[in-house]
Amino acid sequence: MRAVIQRVSRAKVTVDGELTGEIGAGILVLLGVSKTDSEKEALYLLDKTLNLRIFDDADGRMNRSLLETNGGLLVVSQFTLYGDSRKGRRPSYIDAAAPDEANRLYEFFVAEARRQIADVATGRFQAMMDVELVNDGPVTILLDSEKNF
Repeated sequence: MRAVIQRVSRAKVTVDGELTGEIGAGILVLLGVSKTDSEKEALYLLDKTLNLRIFDDADGRMNRSLLETNGGLLVVSQFTLYGDSRKGRRPSYIDAAAPDEANRLYEFFVAEARRQIADVATGRFQAMMDVELVNDGPVTILLDSEKNF
């Protein structure tokens, strides 16, 4: 499982002009699921996301987590995180999970997040989404459950 974590001042997702999710200060997660992922990887990635110390403390140092700041979490599915562009010009998505399994693990990730924090919003799985964000910092972190980066 892979995630692009972005610290945001605000973020929202719309589908066909309809607002599906919106947060104020917090984290936008672009979440990709591979064909080998399970609940174990989802829980690992969620724990890393919620506990990343990327928010400023009183001294202006990135020393606080989303759990400590009570910020929002916007989770957007993004199968293209498993695009492999090493050969040719068209990315291969052979490592991405099949849609049914990817949706199941995406929904599991979201449900587990809602058990831990109050403000969790989402996009719409398999929809063409418009994602708007104000990246705070900017701070962008890449996470991978296989610890490739």
